[in-house]
Amino acid sequence: MKSGRMSMRSAEGGQVSVTRGFVARASGAMNREMPRVVAVFCAVRLFCLLVLGIWSRAAGASTHELLSQRWDSLWYERVARHGYDFSLVAPDGRHLSSTAFFPMLPWLEKGVSAASGTDLADAGLVISAVASVFAACGIYLIAEHLYSKPVALISVCLWAALPVSIVQSMAYSESLFVALAAWALYSVMRGRWLSAGFLACAAGLTRPVGLAVAAAVVFAGVREVLRRRREPAAGGAELWRVVVAGVVAPLGAVGFVLWVGVRQGDVFGYLDVQAQWGNGFDGGVSFSRFVASGVGVEGVWPLLLVAMIVAVFSVHRIILRQSRSHLLVIYSAIVVAMAIGASGYFGSKPRLLMPAFPLLLPLAAAMVKAKPLLVYVIVGGEILVAALYGAFWLNGSGPP
Repeated sequence: MKSGRMSMRSAEGGQVSVTRGFVARASGAMNREMPRVVAVFCAVRLFCLLVLGIWSRAAGASTHELLSQRWDSLWYERVARHGYDFSLVAPDGRHLSSTAFFPMLPWLEKGVSAASGTDLADAGLVISAVASVFAACGIYLIAEHLYSKPVALISVCLWAALPVSIVQSMAYSESLFVALAAWALYSVMRGRWLSAGFLACAAGLTRPVGLAVAAAVVFAGVREVLRRRREPAAGGAELWRVVVAGVVAPLGAVGFVLWVGVRQGDVFGYLDVQAQWGNGFDGGVSFSRFVASGVGVEGVWPLLLVAMIVAVFSVHRIILRQSRSHLLVIYSAIVVAMAIGASGYFGSKPRLLMPAFPLLLPLAAAMVKAKPLLVYVIVGGEILVAALYGAFWLNGSGPP
């Protein structure tokens, strides 16, 4: 928590006390900050899109098609257009079912398309653009709540300029998911339990990793219930709101997986669908073997896996020490575990890690202590790398 904040019992269990007047002033200040946050985020994304447009034009490719009509974006559009009755047979005989893709983005694409008259591909781009802005605002609010405004702004810049951040501007579900996840986590921090529960449920209908949001909300809810039992006179939201949030949060992801299972005639049918796509969970074995093969060392994958686990564990310890936020650590740790532990194509790993934005907070906190010129150089360099890599990536192999 920031040192200047008065103390009252927060949803995270920390001490925080603050008068209504202070809350009103803080809210007003936050509202004044949002335009600057949005402007900075949009400037980064527009620069990356400008570089993509120049690169694509030189390569004779369509920027619009690259962003809206390739890879997963096509599948989301197919779900919006045909429901879950569409499937393909791969050249090697695998049955690729559209039930591998969660429904929230296709639902929104269909709604936006019907309301605006745009086609489904453009609706997907609009949704991603709007959702990415909300995601940036959510990340800012979380970082500001736990650290400070400078840390929050740098965190937004770092997330906007990740090497694969071009996905934030595609008709993919990453931006929508991060927006829902960030606001669900922030709602827990502010004690807005019903909002947290329903946002977590929506995140679970967006991507499988929505389970990470649900787990974090449920964990925070259990802590809150136990705190109320220890301190019956403690203030906070009505207990029924906490219970409802904990019940509702996992319904999205669990409900969709079970629905797919019913369609497949097997409770674990979703896993079979993912297996046909070449996806599964092996605890990081495939990922580590891939890294080991890249460095030409046989049998080193267990060591690499251990090293990665230690590195991620260390960053999460820093987050916990700096912010005392078990909520973020649980969410981020599950996101990383699901991304690294997946057995699918290695090229998808970076974008699967995009929702793990809490990992950026300690880096942003360290950068705040550096000289401003160094911060500008680091952030500017990252933005340039993101723009060039995104243009190279989409005009090449692209995201799977």
